[in-house]
Amino acid sequence: MRLLANVEKVPGGLMVVPLILGAALNTLDQLHLPWITSFLQWLGAGQTSDGHYEFLRIGGFSQELFKDGALVLIALFLFCSGSQMNLRVGGRALKKGVLLVAAKYLTGLAVGVLLGWLFGPFNGLLGLSTVAIIAAMTNGNGGMYAALTSQYGNRSDTGAVAILSLNDGPFFTLMSLGLLGSQFPVIAFIAVLLPIALGMLLGNIDEDIRAFLKPGEILPVPFFAFALGANMNLAAFFNPEVVGAGLLLGVMTTVLTGGVGILVFRLFRERSVIAPISEATTAGNAAGTPAAIAAAASVAAGSGMMSAAEAQQYHDLVAIATSQISISTLTTAILGPAAVILVDRWQRRRGIDGTIESDTVASEGTPQPEPSKT
Repeated sequence: MRLLANVEKVPGGLMVVPLILGAALNTLDQLHLPWITSFLQWLGAGQTSDGHYEFLRIGGFSQELFKDGALVLIALFLFCSGSQMNLRVGGRALKKGVLLVAAKYLTGLAVGVLLGWLFGPFNGLLGLSTVAIIAAMTNGNGGMYAALTSQYGNRSDTGAVAILSLNDGPFFTLMSLGLLGSQFPVIAFIAVLLPIALGMLLGNIDEDIRAFLKPGEILPVPFFAFALGANMNLAAFFNPEVVGAGLLLGVMTTVLTGGVGILVFRLFRERSVIAPISEATTAGNAAGTPAAIAAAASVAAGSGMMSAAEAQQYHDLVAIATSQISISTLTTAILGPAAVILVDRWQRRRGIDGTIESDTVASEGTPQPEPSKT
């Protein structure tokens, strides 16, 4: 039936399609239709805490995987992603990776702070929260970056993906919220960072472990996406504000993070700017960040460093922020490659071949190219 091939044709499909399926099933559950209730009673299912019957709340392994397993699966994803962060990268790739991470993070942080200040941090412009803005704009699609730079970029562009793995997951967003005044205890940062750090340690001391864990960069994604969707209402995806906010988020991600990345590359005298445009996307796994932030807020509230009311605000935005980030993922999956193609044509008209590994220019003169990676 080629289900996987068809899902992968959808931009960000491994994240978006399961998430929508989970939301559809949860929406059906929340209708509490009599025939569903009768069928589950006949099967011997137990009632939920509010006295209803739901497909996704039947206990056992099924509920733990499909309804309640999002955070565990996100943690597994972060562990496996950390194992792929190769600390032994070349100097040129290291430089580009650091520039890209810094440009993307600072741009997302600046936009999040500005819009949060102007319109409010939890329900601002078109319902965008600071969490959604920073999560979407700072976390790039590593797979798309690798694919685009392998075709339009050079060796060091592609090699920078090892450093770009640092923006996977909720750590940068959590750090930003801490900088903006939310009181998260140190243990909340450790709890978020620990799976990534352990994975990175194991992946760098043993190449076999890195190879063993590599499938984990992809395998958990549809599972935690479904579990996230299983706690959402499908109506959110048809809310004009959510759709408009997601589209705006996607456009800001491509235009602003890509534009700032180009300026930074030119400031550091890089001729080709394929890499920053290739990174101007939203990763599908960024949709898991609001749930992780809400979990950290619960820890903060439990320790007394955050009020229960503030922690509840983080919990209340999970569903809408997840929907907005998912729409941003779809949007940038279309805009990102189109922008790369346009930039590649623009460069070539000016005599810059992005696939050639050239020296950085100290002036506007012609650099001395190294042999092409092909």
